[in-house]
Amino acid sequence: MATLAHWMAIAFYLATTTVAARALARGRQPDNKLLLGLLAAALAAHGISLYYTLLSPAGYRFDLLAILSLVAWTVNLLLWILAANRSLTLLILILAPMGALTELGAVHSWGGVAPREQLSTGIAVHALLSIAAYSLLALATLQALYLYYLNQQLHNHRPGGISRLLPPLQSMESLLFGLIAFGQLLLTASLLTGFLFVDDILGQHLVHKTTLSIVAWVLYSILLWGHWKLGWRGNTAVRWTLTAFATLMLAYFGSKLVLEVILQRG
Repeated sequence: MATLAHWMAIAFYLATTTVAARALARGRQPDNKLLLGLLAAALAAHGISLYYTLLSPAGYRFDLLAILSLVAWTVNLLLWILAANRSLTLLILILAPMGALTELGAVHSWGGVAPREQLSTGIAVHALLSIAAYSLLALATLQALYLYYLNQQLHNHRPGGISRLLPPLQSMESLLFGLIAFGQLLLTASLLTGFLFVDDILGQHLVHKTTLSIVAWVLYSILLWGHWKLGWRGNTAVRWTLTAFATLMLAYFGSKLVLEVILQRG
């Protein structure tokens, strides 16, 4: 089952890539139903394969290739949702082959990475949700930086380079807020599972990480509320995105600094 799903995922990702590439080469939009149908089939097969990749009989896998496969699946799923009512053919052309490559790498490293046997199911779910959330929010941050660059180019009447090939600014902003909303959903689930399954989550060794993660969650919530209720976009959205992500990163690197440097010297 796992092997069949693995090769089907790669085949459907490549078929998706081919349809998108042929349409762009001819300067026209592809059959959206066909394109999204192929991508949906790739996502379904990839999801089944990913289940066997992350949850092996010997334990849980959290190596780089397995996590990259999870991130690629999550991003392509979000792209599939967003592409239902807007043209994102170029982004599909970029991300679909990435799904195939990460799936190929993750599955063909089976046996080369020692799974972690000591983790409980709850802790493993918490870790997977955290990794997926931070990956999506990191991608959203990169998207925000690109939108800032694109806004500056348009403001100075100098659009050029890859900007001419990408979807309209409105579609790119929709992708940004889709990434943030999906990442926020995963971050919420990560925090909830942390409180449910992590022992002493508010203890001295985790209080900095927990507190800053909650602050980041609040900042992302304000940003999403401001966008949907007040129409925040452009540089305002960029500033909030960068601030929230910096706080989220401080939750990890900052907590290590406090625990390993400041408290050791105190």
